Amino acid sequence: MTASAFDIAILGAGPVGRVLALMLARVAPDPARIALLAGAAPAPATPAAAVPAADPRVLAMNHGSRVLLETLHAWPDRSADIRNIHVSQRGRLGRTVIQHTDFNVPQLGSVVAYAGLHAKLDECVAASGVTVLSGPAAQVDRQDADGVRIVQGDNTLLCQIAVQSDGAGATDVRRDYDQHAVLTTAHATLPRRGWAWERFTSEGPLALLPHPQTPDAYSVVWCSAPERAAELAALDNAAFSKALSEAFGDRLGRLSSQAPRHVFPLALAARRAQVQGRVAAIGNAAQTLHPVAGQGLNLGLRDAARLAQTLAGWLAQPDTSPTLLLADFAQARQFDRVITAGLTDLMPRVFATGLAPVEHACGLALLGMDLASPLRAPLAQHLLQGFRA
Repeated sequence: MTASAFDIAILGAGPVGRVLALMLARVAPDPARIALLAGAAPAPATPAAAVPAADPRVLAMNHGSRVLLETLHAWPDRSADIRNIHVSQRGRLGRTVIQHTDFNVPQLGSVVAYAGLHAKLDECVAASGVTVLSGPAAQVDRQDADGVRIVQGDNTLLCQIAVQSDGAGATDVRRDYDQHAVLTTAHATLPRRGWAWERFTSEGPLALLPHPQTPDAYSVVWCSAPERAAELAALDNAAFSKALSEAFGDRLGRLSSQAPRHVFPLALAARRAQVQGRVAAIGNAAQTLHPVAGQGLNLGLRDAARLAQTLAGWLAQPDTSPTLLLADFAQARQFDRVITAGLTDLMPRVFATGLAPVEHACGLALLGMDLASPLRAPLAQHLLQGFRA
């Protein structure tokens, strides 16, 4: 067993962990004293979706996240802009449209492929001077007044601060939505460039996002009961395309899907306390959200940005205790976490109650937001960049 000493160790090398490493490296006197603990290379039998380069997911990045990644020179080479967002519900009146011109920004957000983002971040981290340690999943063994002990296989790491960003351990608050998401790609006979669509159905939300790699195509995120999701995934292409067109409507003409379909279970999982002593949790390690409105990664990137800002001065004197700074970080992030998690938890449930009065009320709310910009501004602003303390 070998031991190494670092100022900060980041457990998990997904997008949020890598962004934090890049931001810290920019202000650290010695970036090599920041350790990024990545998992081992996937085994040959690993499902394709678990390998970053083959991951089928696309990510909806809001305007604030794009600005952050561009500042780090980590924006992927290919992306699709979202300039307008159309929100509606199937079978009920009411809809609202959020436009980029309302906020004088070039786009409300963008869609990138997970594989493309991962590759760009990997390239940036390799040039940052950060120490990357691959191996088995790392775990916090213990902490005391002097630091944190981390175990990664046969290796032991000692650090002043540990940051968990690997998606494990967020179990204080949990809700099983009894929904699975079907992910695929579809082409439309009447595509509209720059438009994203969030359609609430009795089964769950159905989102169509402009695809970053295939012009005039859409990435589909279709949420429904697990049995229904399995049924949809098993349909042949013609039957699935027909079901998709019926659920979405005719705003884009006929939808046709010839692409593979992938199914993911959906749940809310969150920590109440984002910091415990010298250990902080960010991204999926702090909260995993329903994919409605595409807020999960954007929230995690705000976690990373705030933590990097909080620790910038401390990195010059890492022999001092960071516990008060970490507590300040947790306090500053609390409101944004609660609002974003509450929003993404409420929307998929309230629009799918099956109760006509509730669904009509939702339709009136959408109509009201569409008619009066002051009513939709708070929601649109949060989707655009979230809450930043």
